[in-house]
Parts: sequence; structure tokens; C-alpha cells
Amino acid sequence: MHTSSTSPSTSTPTNTLNLGILAHVDAGKTSLTERLLHAAGVIDEIGRVDAGNTQTDSLALERQRGITIKSAVVSFAIDDVTVNLIDTPGHPDFIAEVERVLSVLDGAVLVVSAVEGVQAQTRVLMRTLRRLRIPTLIFVNKIDRRGARYENLLRDISEHIAPDVVAMGAVHDLGGPEGSYTPFAAGDPAFTARLVDVLATHDDALLAAYVDADEAGLPYRRLRAELGAQTGRALVHPVFFGSAVTGAGVGELVAGIRELLPSEPSAPSEDGSRLVGDPVSGTVFKVERGDAGEKVAYVRMFSGTIRTRDRLPFGGKGGGREGKVTAVSVFEQGSAVPREGVSAGQIGKLWGLGDIRIGDVIGVPGVAAERRGGNGRHHFSPPTLETVVVPARPGDKGALHLALGQLAEQDPLINLRQDDIRQEVYVSLYGEVQKEVIEATLADEYGIDVAFRETTTICVERVTGSGAAFEIIAKDDNPFLATVGLRVDPGPPGSGVEFRLGIELGSMPYAFFRAVEETVRETLLQGVHGWEVDDCVVTMTHSGYWPRQSHAHGTFDKSMSSTAGDFRQLTPLVLLGALRRAGTEVHEPLHHFRLSVPDDVFGALLPALSRLRAVPHTQTARGSSYVVEGEIPAARVHELEQLLPALTRGEGELESAFERYLPVRGEAPDRPRTDRNPLCRKEYLREVAGVRR
Repeated sequence: MHTSSTSPSTSTPTNTLNLGILAHVDAGKTSLTERLLHAAGVIDEIGRVDAGNTQTDSLALERQRGITIKSAVVSFAIDDVTVNLIDTPGHPDFIAEVERVLSVLDGAVLVVSAVEGVQAQTRVLMRTLRRLRIPTLIFVNKIDRRGARYENLLRDISEHIAPDVVAMGAVHDLGGPEGSYTPFAAGDPAFTARLVDVLATHDDALLAAYVDADEAGLPYRRLRAELGAQTGRALVHPVFFGSAVTGAGVGELVAGIRELLPSEPSAPSEDGSRLVGDPVSGTVFKVERGDAGEKVAYVRMFSGTIRTRDRLPFGGKGGGREGKVTAVSVFEQGSAVPREGVSAGQIGKLWGLGDIRIGDVIGVPGVAAERRGGNGRHHFSPPTLETVVVPARPGDKGALHLALGQLAEQDPLINLRQDDIRQEVYVSLYGEVQKEVIEATLADEYGIDVAFRETTTICVERVTGSGAAFEIIAKDDNPFLATVGLRVDPGPPGSGVEFRLGIELGSMPYAFFRAVEETVRETLLQGVHGWEVDDCVVTMTHSGYWPRQSHAHGTFDKSMSSTAGDFRQLTPLVLLGALRRAGTEVHEPLHHFRLSVPDDVFGALLPALSRLRAVPHTQTARGSSYVVEGEIPAARVHELEQLLPALTRGEGELESAFERYLPVRGEAPDRPRTDRNPLCRKEYLREVAGVRR
């Protein structure tokens, strides 16, 4: 058995590195986490995923299924650096757990299996890491497994996920239990030539120095320093090989983490004292429930220090909440330990913030917002599936809604829709495995047995033109003491919803403008066909109100004075009128698929793909198999998964991931509304409470 050359650190850490471990499911990232903790002296015995005794997979369901479902934080030291390591799920159904971690990372290790190679989730993850410019090392795991590859896998990595990669060492006895890894030395001419080739692509000065250098070439020290600099800017990705099971190559990976990934100075003092002038700013990336049911928030600090008994403002886009911190823990040497405060660069756990949510910015928004992903935009696709959750016992309806609400707090991409008319709760999903996890969690943690209705696809609505509508106060049949005019226009792809003012801000109280904007965003969750409307610009074109009034010698009279409620109730009527005039088009989600099948069943496969409305784009013969890539409606992916074993004698391999939205062909599907239906004026006015006649 190989062992890591890394020994536990004895120096006092002065820097912090928040490191994400990411991979396609079963590539071995949880096993790598165990090996890193063992190498650092945090644990005495390495846990095994199949034995259910790993440090980071603490949920019963994680141990049972052998997969990571919830992200977990553990800490260890490498020399003078404290590494907060975040183990994330690899299964695509739990991509939301990866989503929330990205904006708090200083660097990442992407794990690739030497046997299975570059897989669908590998491509999705690396594409996102590169877009967010997160410094990333690649660790090719399982070199001790039969079928492990080196040269052609490096080629696949370069072609499919990252062109500028540098192999940092050689592998010996590949594919056997004695597989080992040796880092390239400074005097290796092939290695230095590859370094120059990759690094000079991003540095003209280095290229000029190389051209002008004598026969000895550029000093290796300079090349190594430039490798660290370009890795830190996410331009180049060093590749290490090894085995998390045997420990081969793990010591070299640890050295690479220390040398090549950027770390930040740690807290200025042990008692968490705040540096004068440093504003408090952090981001909440995980929320869990403690033993007593209280909320515990995981926060990455970007500036300042949070201490016990501090009263803090926090919130997302709406903001406006605050709470008092009752306890603080900071991650050190494998676990979270109680401390007086958590400071810039560190990850801590906070108690006492009862209204806290994932994605909330604590303290000053500006500092955290400057971080990657700080604009609130999602890095991965939203859920594309939806189902109705039904309690086995009708009397559990209230408890079910409360439990699902708590789960949604921990996973903001689990969107809940409450249909008060039908007394049903809809939950959005990434896949069928996530449905199993929700079912098991509700049973184990809340004692609620549930069933699910048939899973349906979540479409979106896109605005196709421009449309406007308005309602004038005290005119026609407007029963509300408010004037609201809105124009709707298409927005750029991926822009979300933008609200603009086409009138002066001082024309009425700010609270009324805020009521209109908030209602616009809420109303757009259900467009003309009942689907969420995105990528549009809504401009307020008309405003008007009656100021606060009262009868002579009387008190405030609501019947002759405008309130924010008037604007909230009128806005849906105006907005849906504008949407109707603008026109909307329903788009369905499409997945990109990659399908490998034996060549003798290829002919029978194509008609089946056609029946599922799949469109093959490329068909490549590879030895005795065919690889087909193309697009398929998200609604048909599960059906293809079920058909594949019979069509391919169990030899077919399918990978799929969300690609884009495409207009629905034929009649647009409608989703049942869960609001008061502003599309029907009479019904809406009858349903709205407190309508003035």
C-alpha cells in the first residue's frame, strides 16, 4: 500500500484557504477528503464510503446510499495554512448544494476518475469553475484500478473541459494495485517545455524571455512562480494523478494545494477582535437545524469580524432583517470549535439568527457582492421537474407544509408552490433521486410518510414583444386608490427580471414604488400560461395616489387615503394586461445527452430517440460502439433511462445535463394557477379581500 508523504503540520496557521472538492458522482471525492484528513493527522483511520463511516457523509441516507447529499465542511492545516475543505455532492440531482458553495471558495480540486474519465457532470462543473475564474487543480483518481488511463485521458481533459492543463507528474504500474505517481523534476526537459508552451500563451513577457534565453532556457524557479500565478488567476490547471484508496499521489496534491492555490491572511487575533475600519461582510452558504431545532448558519467572512452578542443586519435582495448572534464556532483541525468571533477569510457557524436564509449577505452587502457569483445569479440551471407531495395521512397536511418549508430553507432551489384552491403543495426537483431523498428525510426527521404524483416538466415563459397597460385612480372600474401603469419588454437572455422607473421617484412615497416592484416580481412567477416569466424589463409608466387624509377633527381614514395594499392589489391586474398585449411564448428545457451503445444496436436506437423527440447532432464510431450526442426534452430523459437497458442489452451508457430552453412546438401547455387569477378581472376582484366598491 502507498502512503502519503504529507505529515501533520506543526506550525501555527496564519493563512486560510477555503477549498471545494467537486466531481461527478463516484469519482472518489469523499474518499479523497478522508485521505487528506488522514494525511494531515486529523483522523487516525480512513473511513470508507461503502462502509458508511466517512467524516463528511453524516446523514443516514448518505451512508445508506454511499453518495454525498449535503455539503460538509472539515478543516485541516498544511504548514501555515488552515484549509477549510468543503465536500460537495457529485450526483446532478444535488447540484444546488454545489451552487451555494461556489461563491465562498478560494480554490477547488476537481476529481476525475482515471477509469470513467470526463463525464457529464465533470464538464458542467469545470465549465462553471472556469466561468467564475475559481483557481482549480485537477486530481485524476483511481490510477490503481483496471482500465485506468493516462495519455488519452489528459487529451480528453484538454479537449473537453480545460485546454490549458499541465500534467505535474508521471504514473507507474498504471491500472494495478501498485500504481504510483512521481512528480516531474526541474530538469525534465519535456515538462519544462510543456510549462513554457502553456504559460507563454497567457504571458507575452515570458514568451519574449524564452525566445531571448540562452541554451539553458528560463530558470525553473521563474516557471514555477509563473505557474502559481496563472493557476491563481484560473488561466492554467495543473493535473495530478493518484489514488485516494492507496494514497498514491496525495502528498504531491497536498503540496500543490499549498503552493498553487491562493490563501488569505487569517484572523488578526485569537479573541476575534475587529480591526478598526473593516466593515462586517459575509455570505451564508448553508443552513441546518441544531439538536433543539434552532437554525445554524454557515457563513464565509469576507471582511471584519462577527462576535458573540453582536446584532447584525442581514438579508438577500429584499434585506431588512436582523438578529443577535448567541454563539460562534470556527472550523479548526477537523471540526467546528467554539470561539468568541469569526473573522475575514474564515468559515464559521452562527447561532441566534432565526430568520437567516441561504444566500443572505450579513453586514455590508458590497464586499460580499464583489465575490464570484455575488450578483445573485445562479451558476447552474434551475430545477426542471415538479411534482405534488401528498401526505399518506390527510391529517399531516399542515405538518407536511411546515416540514417542506424547513427543507426549502436549507435548499433554496427547492421551490415550493402552495395551491390554496386545491390544497396541494408542489415541489421542484432536479431528478428522481432527489425525490427519494425528500421522501426519506420527511419520514426519518419529521415522521411524515408521503407519496408523489407524476413528475412534470417546469417550463418558462418568454416575452415576445412589447405591451403596456395602466389603471387610473377613481376612473372606470378601478376600485383601488392607486394609479399604476406598466410596460413590458423582452430582456437579454439570462438577464432575469429588471424593474425600471419611467417616472420621477419623488412623484409618490417610496413605499408605494417598493410595493409595485415587489408585486411585479411575485406576479411574474405565473405568467399568461401559468409559468414563470424571465428575461424581461418591466417599466413603471404611470403613478398616482391620494395622500393621507382624514375627516374634519377625525383620525386617518383608509377609505380616502392610498395605502401600499392598494398598489399591491392593483399591480397584478395591470401587469397581466401588459403581458397579454406583449405576448409570451412557452419554452421547455432541453438536455444535452451523450449516449454510448454497442454498434449492433445502433440502428434500433435511432427510431426510439425519434419517438422521444431527441435530436442527434453527432454520431461517432469508436471501436465496437457508437457514441451519439444531441438534445432531448427534459421531460423525456427519465423515459430514455428506462428504455435503455432493454434497447442495449444493459450495455448502454447515458449522460445528460441541462443545456437550454427552446420554444414548445404546437399548443403551449398551461400550468394551473395558484393565485387569484388576475387574468379574469371579475374573479380577481371578487377574491381580493378588502376591495373598495
